Amino acid sequence: MKQFLLSAILAFGLAGTTQAQSLVLGAGYADFQHEQSQDQGVLSLEYQHTPFWERGSLSTRLAAAATLHANGDFHLGAGVAGEYALDRNWFIEASVLPGVYFEGEDSNTLGSRFEVRSLFGVGYRFDNGDALSLAITHKSNASISEFNPGVNSVLLRFHRSF
Repeated sequence: MKQFLLSAILAFGLAGTTQAQSLVLGAGYADFQHEQSQDQGVLSLEYQHTPFWERGSLSTRLAAAATLHANGDFHLGAGVAGEYALDRNWFIEASVLPGVYFEGEDSNTLGSRFEVRSLFGVGYRFDNGDALSLAITHKSNASISEFNPGVNSVLLRFHRSF
């Protein structure tokens, strides 16, 4: 009986996670706004937790991401991500992830260690729950520093649902 109950609870829990956790791998290009900075390739890895709030087509979840630039620039952030489901498996995604930034080279400074990554993207969710999206990101220190050039990126992102 205990095994049956445990199996039923587990099956119900897995069946109820159509909006599951996901790992998101992104690759793209970063365009630094300061003229002495070096534009370069960028990779990102993001974890998105199961939504904590859902209403209609909108869901909100906690997220954390690590972004690595080709020269060693690194951003680690955590915050909130949202998704709005459109028709025919299409969706819009957005997130705000405050965090810490370390430049690989002095010319790529963004003005402070505290930098906020914001993201906006459009994607398509496959029948198995995985998705592909195209996103733009912006990192800046929200003007807490006098120097705030920012960096914009465009990313192709693969969302692996689990």
